[in-house]
Amino acid sequence: MSVEVKFFASLKEAAGCDAIRLELNSSSCELPELITMLKARLSSAAFTALTAESVRVALNQELQNGPFIITSGDEVAFLPPVTGG
Repeated sequence: MSVEVKFFASLKEAAGCDAIRLELNSSSCELPELITMLKARLSSAAFTALTAESVRVALNQELQNGPFIITSGDEVAFLPPVTGG
């Protein structure tokens, strides 16, 4: 199963890239499993930024508020808080 993981704004800078394609061994997974896989691919600073409480997650361009299932071909995006003035 292939999943594209995207990083935006400061998370993109922390990760050193705007996206990572992950190959998973099962036909679906939940966010905690995906995050465990990302821990192995990212620096500790990037992983800490990614797992901050204020970071939002979108699945296929829709913000998620609760548990969700990720399947092959999905896009998961991590979005940091944004402020403006």
